[in-house]
Amino acid sequence: MDKIQLKGCRFYGYHGAFSEEQTLGQIFVIDCTLSVDLKKAAKSDDLEDTVHYGLVFETIKKQAEQKKYKLIERLAGAICQDIFDGFAPVEAITIRITKENPPINGHYDAVGIELERVRE
Repeated sequence: MDKIQLKGCRFYGYHGAFSEEQTLGQIFVIDCTLSVDLKKAAKSDDLEDTVHYGLVFETIKKQAEQKKYKLIERLAGAICQDIFDGFAPVEAITIRITKENPPINGHYDAVGIELERVRE
């Protein structure tokens, strides 16, 4: 299956299990891969024959910046549902959400989750 990728999308949001996270907020890095049949677009050179990744970015941004969840798993699930609802050609989604500065005492680059969803 062909892929459309959005990598390293950065958003400031208020998601987290701790009250400090929901009050102070933090940066969330989101990578999203969409499985889409791109054969028609590869021949036609027409935006109508693909999924407009700028609109997908705005869909992700809306959830990441305007909503508030305790779990990034829930944030990822909500983003997947919005993408499936708004973009019929998307057959599957892999989404990764990373927190670079979670409230964990220790040394690490980042923590995060990855979901894989297939259209039902």
